[in-house]
Amino acid sequence: MQIPAMSSALEGMSRAETQLNQAAGDIARAATTDPAIPVPRVNGDIVDLSASMVSLLQSRNSFDANTKVLKVADEMQKSLLNVVG
Repeated sequence: MQIPAMSSALEGMSRAETQLNQAAGDIARAATTDPAIPVPRVNGDIVDLSASMVSLLQSRNSFDANTKVLKVADEMQKSLLNVVG
């Protein structure tokens, strides 16, 4: 038996990982102080480091929240199994 919250939490963790990887990639491609290196662009836009950092924080918070949901769902499943026998 699977509690629906578990699959939702796992899906949320996967989305957070995708968001984290995208933001990390954007930051890694950020411009250096070398004028010979062109300013990185994502979909034609200049990479905005502050937006990338906000995205990193959002993905971290999302991952943490989904981890807590997963832990609570696991505890609920254990309690249910103890009641059922």
